[in-house]
Amino acid sequence: MRGSAYVVGANEADAHRIDVQPVVDFAVTAWGDIRTAVAGDSCVRCGAGVLQDARGIEVGHIFKLGTKYSKDMSALFQDEQGAKHPIIMGCYGLGVSRTMASAIEAHHDENGIRWPITIAPFEVGIIVANAKDEAQREYADTLYKSLKALGVDVLLDDRDERIGVKFKDFDLIGVPIQVVIGKGLAGGTLELALRRVKGEKESVLVEGAAESIANRVREERALVTG
Repeated sequence: MRGSAYVVGANEADAHRIDVQPVVDFAVTAWGDIRTAVAGDSCVRCGAGVLQDARGIEVGHIFKLGTKYSKDMSALFQDEQGAKHPIIMGCYGLGVSRTMASAIEAHHDENGIRWPITIAPFEVGIIVANAKDEAQREYADTLYKSLKALGVDVLLDDRDERIGVKFKDFDLIGVPIQVVIGKGLAGGTLELALRRVKGEKESVLVEGAAESIANRVREERALVTG
């Protein structure tokens, strides 16, 4: 028996019946779902479990193609009696754009994207603090080429823009590791920040910087892949 004390229509104008009990007050010929399940609903089988809801995004599809293509391609199988039949085909599709959207939905903050480093378009971003400073530009170019040689996906920002604009852009597009070449270059240091860690920065020695940054990339990859 599924519930009791219902209020139902009386098949009369402006009239309802109360405390109606299925089976007792009327015969049930069919059962059907007429209400959308919501969080907090009890399990329809055991009554003890409680439904919880969560947001999700559809990343892939499975399609049943039937025999449309197998007939055209003469893709057949032989049954136990030796008769041949077209294979029932299916396919699986994974949406790249949907995968990106789901990653962004799961990894973002008020400033923009926080790409997991394993799927980020660029692993490291080099920011030249002052594009008019020749020493900063030259070292940035050297570091860029060194990181590329070490197999790091790197983006160089040497635009003639204010440093604040560059920081905002790099946060927005979600570059996982941000390396700033600024005033510290004269003293032999660079500044490194992780997009996933808000507000924390560390110094990296200019000497051996490419190897140090490449090692950091490997560490970040290991955190994602386990």
